[in-house]
Amino acid sequence: MRIAILGGDGFIGWPAALHLSSLGHDVTIIDNLSRRWIDTELGVQSLTPMDSIQERLRIWKAESGKTIEFQLIDIATEYERLKVWLAENKPDSVLHLAQQRAAPYSMKTDRHKVYTVNNNTNATHNLLAALVEVGLDSHVVHMGTMGVYGYSTVGAAIPEGYLNVDITRADGDKVSQEILYPANPGSIYHMTKCLDQLLFQFYAKNDSLRITDLHQGIVWGTHTEQTRQHEQLINRFDYDGDYGTVLNRFVIQAAVGHPLTVHGTGGQTRAFIHIQDSVRCIELALANPPAAGERTKIFNQVTETHRVRDLAELVAQLTGADIAYLPNPRKEADENDLVVVKEQFLELGLSPITLQDSLLSDLVDVAKRYEHRIDMSRIPSTSAWTKTIGKSVVGRLESGVDFKRSGSA
Repeated sequence: MRIAILGGDGFIGWPAALHLSSLGHDVTIIDNLSRRWIDTELGVQSLTPMDSIQERLRIWKAESGKTIEFQLIDIATEYERLKVWLAENKPDSVLHLAQQRAAPYSMKTDRHKVYTVNNNTNATHNLLAALVEVGLDSHVVHMGTMGVYGYSTVGAAIPEGYLNVDITRADGDKVSQEILYPANPGSIYHMTKCLDQLLFQFYAKNDSLRITDLHQGIVWGTHTEQTRQHEQLINRFDYDGDYGTVLNRFVIQAAVGHPLTVHGTGGQTRAFIHIQDSVRCIELALANPPAAGERTKIFNQVTETHRVRDLAELVAQLTGADIAYLPNPRKEADENDLVVVKEQFLELGLSPITLQDSLLSDLVDVAKRYEHRIDMSRIPSTSAWTKTIGKSVVGRLESGVDFKRSGSA
């Protein structure tokens, strides 16, 4: 299969490219390398050292004997170049990950909000419009997020994309209809993923594009089978307040003797998936496309759910770290439940990796190995959802009121 991976230099895209290449697929990475210049903008770097994309691909060929091509294209702004590449190369499938992926970064300032909407929405629409114009029947697999659903407290299970509802007509009779599960984004980033859903519905209906949308949970872990093959193939490991995901951040903090920073009550329930399962799910999705004319296929790409404070307890018990409670920079409920239907990937043969002490220990080992690369000042989350919250967060961080060693939660 000829597969184009848009955003193949990123946290999910890189291990996905190696995984699919190892299976014998013809893989091309298309990327504008924006994640690297965002590091420069933020003054932070991946915990794990990353070579250039060209050097990483050279190492992969030397280790595996397989070639992954690279094209430097900004698909959000270079529509004609994208269209020409698609027409010339005719990929069987397109894995779309070329979007700004961090909710805190999207809420940082008005400029970051505008960038995230322009980049993410234009990237998706440019791809869909180009496929129609060129006349390609490429299967599009998009990396979405569980965050399109929001984090409700109703306790009902979130279905995989669609919800059956009864509508009362003017004559009093009821009719059943299947709709997209109601969107409830909690950030500008999540809002762009909601907009993606509507674009997919339109192009699947209007132009019979074959589209799969993966509503993924928070990804944890660093290594996949392929990234372990050589030190220079290692995946990026973000720990900063904008891009670092909660479990990876806890592990970093524990490794350097920093209290685990729980924002708010820690009662936020989140969905999680290991990086190895993430690339395996992508493989399964690519192998099981919808037929032309079918509605968008939606998977909830998660394996388990946990409350943030419970994760902190787990890491604290494993490492002996303390836990500190900080003000929450997000505008969200203090406590929420999250019940997720996740049967489709299990039916396709996924055997999930769940949180285990051995895997957490592996993460801690990575953190300790590269401890010298950590900038402690970048650990706190300071990107606030509103200006009022921002003033409160900065003031309380500076005063140190909540940032103290507090023992177990």
